[in-house]
Amino acid sequence: MVIVIGSINLDLIATVGRLPKPGETVLGDSFRSAPGGKGANQALAAARAGGKVRMIGAVGKDGFAIEATALLRDGKVDLSTVAEVHAPTGTALILVGGDGENVIAVVPGANAAVLPGDLAKAHLAKGDIVLLQQEVPLETVGAGLEGARAAKAVSVLNTAPYLAETAPLLAQADYVIANETEFDLYAGALKLDGENREARMQAFATQTGRTIIVTLGGDGVIAATPEETLTVPALKIEPVDTVGAGDTFCGYFGAALEAGHDLEAALRRAAVAASLACLKSGAQPSIPTVDEVEQALKAGTAGGRA
Repeated sequence: MVIVIGSINLDLIATVGRLPKPGETVLGDSFRSAPGGKGANQALAAARAGGKVRMIGAVGKDGFAIEATALLRDGKVDLSTVAEVHAPTGTALILVGGDGENVIAVVPGANAAVLPGDLAKAHLAKGDIVLLQQEVPLETVGAGLEGARAAKAVSVLNTAPYLAETAPLLAQADYVIANETEFDLYAGALKLDGENREARMQAFATQTGRTIIVTLGGDGVIAATPEETLTVPALKIEPVDTVGAGDTFCGYFGAALEAGHDLEAALRRAAVAASLACLKSGAQPSIPTVDEVEQALKAGTAGGRA
């Protein structure tokens, strides 16, 4: 089973001709809401990849909770371990200007109530894939990594959003997934040796015995294990919206591991899924189905060892 320990949000998105200056009011052009939160996004991606998924998280006792979990319910994600708490459902308040720039304020709300004690509900077992991100309390992330190791489950830590204080946790995860900016920041915090990013990735893998995966947007993905380096390209596409692509990658990667794919095959499936997610707007609505990913894989994508 794929078990996701993470955030559940409702995104509130307004478009405006231009972003307001401090103290200024501007008229909006449109408004929409959409389910979000990195944990929920990754859970839905793993479910659409064909995985059996359980979500560990929290929502408020409010109307936002229903909308925030709607696509998870449609995707048959097990929500029996999502708690209802007195804090409001997590929200992301997003203003998008006419030039595409945006400003975002994230209010954790109920996500801050996802505590280490809640992980007993996960019922972790040997062979489970545990996906974690950094939008719930860091003590919960640490407890999730410890719990996965004790249960002989496989842990996958997505380092978004970047938090310098979590650098020591990276070595506790079986797989670490970061984008290039996040990895470069952690490489500095961890004082990794190497003349370039690939060398610093290899240094991390050698020192920790773990696998580090760095997503490179349109340039694909690179992974370093203690034994080798793997590269997988992204699909050649004209992106419409890159929001949610990273979460799609993580969810598909976790589901591929759970299905028994080796590292290179899991990277390839995840990279193709992330590319396809860029062809539609929104985070959760853009996550492709497993059939769409299979068709793209049959069309041909390459991977290789360095």
